[in-house]
Parts: sequence; structure tokens; C-alpha cells
Amino acid sequence: EAYTYSANDASVGDVDGDGQYELILKWDPSNSKDNSQDGYTGDVLIDAYKLDGTKLWRINLGKNIRAGAHYTQFMVYDLDGDGKAEVAMKTADGTKDGTGKVIGNANADYRNEQGRVLSGPEYLTVFQGSTGKELVTANFEPARGNVSDWGDSYGNRVDRFLAGIAYLDGQRPSLIMTRGYYAKTMLVAYNFRDGKLSKLWTLDSSKSGNEAFAGQGNHNLSIADVDGDGKDEIIFGSMAGDHDGKGMYSTGLGHGDALHTGDLDPGRPGLEVFQVHEDKNAKYGLSFRDAATGKILWGVYAGKDVGRGMAADIDPRYPGQEVWANGSLYSAKGVKIGSGAPSSTNFGIWWDGDLLREQLDSNRIDKWDYQNGVSKNVLTASGAAANNGTKATPTLQADLLGDWREEVVWRAEDSSALRIYTTTIPTEHRLYTLMHDPVYRLGIAWQNVAYNQPPHTSFFLGDGMAEQPKPNMYTP
Repeated sequence: EAYTYSANDASVGDVDGDGQYELILKWDPSNSKDNSQDGYTGDVLIDAYKLDGTKLWRINLGKNIRAGAHYTQFMVYDLDGDGKAEVAMKTADGTKDGTGKVIGNANADYRNEQGRVLSGPEYLTVFQGSTGKELVTANFEPARGNVSDWGDSYGNRVDRFLAGIAYLDGQRPSLIMTRGYYAKTMLVAYNFRDGKLSKLWTLDSSKSGNEAFAGQGNHNLSIADVDGDGKDEIIFGSMAGDHDGKGMYSTGLGHGDALHTGDLDPGRPGLEVFQVHEDKNAKYGLSFRDAATGKILWGVYAGKDVGRGMAADIDPRYPGQEVWANGSLYSAKGVKIGSGAPSSTNFGIWWDGDLLREQLDSNRIDKWDYQNGVSKNVLTASGAAANNGTKATPTLQADLLGDWREEVVWRAEDSSALRIYTTTIPTEHRLYTLMHDPVYRLGIAWQNVAYNQPPHTSFFLGDGMAEQPKPNMYTP
């Protein structure tokens, strides 16, 4: 089958230690598939580019890694503290690194008649960020095991992967790789130190005592220190895992497609989670909870799958971030605001000069006119295109260039270029750059995962905000 390629999700890291970010880009073939669909796909390609467009390397994941939003979650981060970012992802026999070396058996082909890869070895590889060279490869965990344990027998739910970076000891970053969220769920943590991968722990919902953690995962996750112990936890949909690999809590509200973690309500201590849920029989279709305990602060019954939901401070008349889903807008306290909501439930971006957040959807940036209840266009990026179908997400959104406002990276419509857009609007507000905030920076690392979500900060950034806490940061 003939197919073409389009630029898809990207991440950033300083791969060569020169103090400037490089872009790590995933190329998706036009025949990529959702896990629910049968069919063969083209190879997934991962490229690295300097910001002047210089291509550094290409990794080809090969025929034994299927193309689609749920298969390849690539982490770009300085995992070993040498001042240069590595790139980590799931690989297989036939993966070719940035130097041309093939991992495993170059001739192996584990694709079945449906185009799925449900047998054969699975690997986790850490690549050198500057060259794409394979540094270390280990057997991938969470391991596949029995396909049917994950929720079906034909190979849909077994291959639902997420990933993240977390400071599990409060000092140095660790790599989180996960599998499954509709039924069986597994999270595995690794350290990459001195050129070696070591496994720290496994959280497995099929183990005795962990039954409450089955079936609670989203198509996305968040990483944050939610209990104030200086160590990161993993917000995994309707459940949370502690820094030591033990389950913290499960709300029991099940799977959903959108998740937001941050200081959404500055009027109460700690962080909050806003989530939407897919189960039409669930008590809540959208819920707002305490991030540390899982206590539901408020929720709204929907009686149907609530597919998308957003959280951002868009109305200064109400303290904290507003949240919207299912066509309705709510304050952080759960008070319904008016009768309308922004049409975009995909991304938010700090773009103009005030502290409110704008909406980012497809190739547009809009601002919510809270007095009249309508969205007004701020920027339309002519000739630029979004990714991932109805999710309409950018290639990347992040505070890349230093001012606390965010940049957005879109691909040209024909994928001939990546375009970095930055605001030209002055601001009277002076903040530390967002990439020095721990929750925000790790949000950029996981932004490419499955159904992309916008990053949030560990502090409330919005109208009436308190002084931003000084980041605990250093430069090598």
C-alpha cells in the first residue's frame, strides 16, 4: 500500500549541551492506525532538528512497531544529569538507530494477518540525543504477557501505552513506562545512570490488593508532587501512583480522554485534577478532585461519554481556573457560569499580555470574551496545520524562547517545515520562565503522549495570582 508522511508530535531537549533546545519530531505515515483498527502501517520515524532546521539524525522504528497515537510515546529528557538530553522509547527487532545500527534481528517480522504485532520481543531503548545512537536496550516492561489480560483478545487494549518523566527521589529524573488502562494496568519506573537502565518498581493492578487500580487509566497522564513530600507522583487517569510505586488512591470513576493537573483552585491548599469520563453509567461525566487524596470536590452527572474537557483561567470574575466540558462552563468551585462555553476543548496557551489563558485549537488562537460569552480570534496561522484528527493539536506547545508566554509549533500544511510562532504582544507581568516550573516542564515531556494535553504549572497562573514561587533550579 502506498502511503505518505506528515510531521506529527514533537518534544524538546538540549541534546548537545549548547544551551539551546532541539526539536525531536515524530513522522506519522498516512496509513497509521488507531488500536481499534486492523491494517498494516508504514514505519514510524523519529528525527532530531536544531532550531535553525539542521537535521541531526533519524531513527526508524521498523516494521515491528505499529504506527498510531497509542504505540510510540517518546521521552526527551536529560536522564543521567550530563547536561544533554537522551531520547527513550519502545523499540523492536528491526529498529534502526541514528547511526544506522539495527537493534535485534533485522529480518524479523512479527506482524500478523491483521497488521498487528502481538508476538515477538519488545525492547526499551535509550538513545543518545546528539546522534540518535543506541546507548542501552533492555526488555520492555510492562511486558505484553497474555494479550487477553488487557481487555480484549484481538490486540486493541494490550498496546495502549503512556510514558512520563518523574523525580521519584526528589533529586534526579526517572523514566515511567505504562501499559493498559481499560482493564489491567501496569506502570514501571526506570533509572538511567552511568549508561545503564535499572528497574525501580512495578505497579500492577493484577496483583493482590491492587484491584482498585484496574480500568482507571486515561489516554493521558500527569506528573506532579501532589502530597508535598518533594517527590513526584503519577496521576494516571482516575487513580494515582506514589513515588515508590504503591497505589495512592482510585476514585473508581474509570477511563477518560482528558486530564488536567495543577493549582486549579488557589483558594484551597494543594493541587487539583479536572477529568472527564467515558462511562455513561458513571456517577460523574466530569469531576474535580483533590490531587493528593482523590476526594471528589464536585462533579457533574452526564449520562454519556464526555469526550473532551479543558481547564484554564478565562474569566477574571471567578477565582481560579475555569473548566468546561459537555458544552458547559464552570468555576473552580463547580458553579455553572452562564449558558455557553468556548467551542475549543483541546488546548490552552498563554499568549497575550494579561494573565488569562487563550484557547489553542487547530491553527487558531482565540480569546474568550467572558462578558459576551463568545470566542474572538487572536491569530490564525495561515498555511499551518494541526495534527491528530479531531484533537487538532499542535506539533508542540511550550515556553521555548524565554518570556513566560508560550510558543506554538505547527507544521506547514505539506509538512515541508516546522513553524515556531511567538507572541508579539507586550506584557507588564514578569515571571520566571515556565520551563523552570517542575509540573510544567514535565508536562512538556509527556505532551506527545497518546491524546495530547496542554501543560499546567505547579502554581496558579492567572488573574489575581499570588507571587510566583521561585523555582528550585540550577544550571550545569
